[in-house]
Amino acid sequence: MARQQSTFTQWSHYLPLRAVASVVGCCPMALNMQSCKYFGDMFYALHTKRRKRAVDNIQASFPHWSDEQVASLAKRSMEHMFQLFVAEGVQMPSLITPTTYHKYVTFTGIEKIAERLVKKQPTIFITGHCGNWELLGYTLSVLGYPIAALARPLDNRLLNDWILGIREKYGLQIITKWGGVPILQELIANNTSVGFIADQNAGQRGLFVPFFGRLASTYKSIGILAMRYDIPIAAVHAKRIDGKFNYEISVTDFIEPSEWKEQDDPLYYITARYSRAIEQMVRNAPEQYLWLHRRWKSRPKYELEGKPMPKKLIRQLESLPWMTESALSMLTDATIQSAL
Repeated sequence: MARQQSTFTQWSHYLPLRAVASVVGCCPMALNMQSCKYFGDMFYALHTKRRKRAVDNIQASFPHWSDEQVASLAKRSMEHMFQLFVAEGVQMPSLITPTTYHKYVTFTGIEKIAERLVKKQPTIFITGHCGNWELLGYTLSVLGYPIAALARPLDNRLLNDWILGIREKYGLQIITKWGGVPILQELIANNTSVGFIADQNAGQRGLFVPFFGRLASTYKSIGILAMRYDIPIAAVHAKRIDGKFNYEISVTDFIEPSEWKEQDDPLYYITARYSRAIEQMVRNAPEQYLWLHRRWKSRPKYELEGKPMPKKLIRQLESLPWMTESALSMLTDATIQSAL
């Protein structure tokens, strides 16, 4: 649940940010993108703790990269973060409109999604903290398609209301995380598509599935909703092109109900497969991933206790059609290293 802030704290944060947004809104996007790049460089240089977290995550995900490659990627990801949150976050609502969206957004390989939208059949959309994860839902709402998204409310009520107003300008419905699943169920039952940012740490109650060669706690609710309502999951990536406010929205994977019904453990299969799709998005544009967040924070119980990987989990991993011996060995080796 969102933490309560004092009225003074809320206004002391809200007013300066609205002032910054006003200045950003008056400047050309190209200038804002370049300015935010410099702010990202400053953040990388000055914020030691966050820099180290990003570097550690990148090193573990790309173990064969040199220190120079890792440092360069960490720096570029922070540049992207500032460009996304400041430049694009402020100006996207004025640029993405029913008459202008085509200047900034290109759709690729979305035929299956388009067919379901036209027929008013719901789809579960998932993406990760890569590219512009707000863009798909916002653009679909601009085009007039009913869609809802799950989001964590901000601690600052003033900021939360301001940002919600921007997000919901064209009909995108934002559902707060706390107790939001029943609402999502009702929306799906009424043929509304729903979206999730699906690469957040799910705590000890999540399913531990592979992500960049390590097990990561991942939400079960997405697979449960898909199975309950027998609807597909579309893994969609909005990738920035050429460092500008130009995006390609493409489908990385489309998981049909017929595919998981053939599996011995459908829920584990769905969760592992959409996590794999997010990994593919990140590999496609690693500089556009939010390497700062703690994706691998929660660890499996057996790992915390220094025990070997349970046979049940090994069988689940072996059942994944794309699992190889080398990938499985990497996962078990990671468990051994954590226990040392």
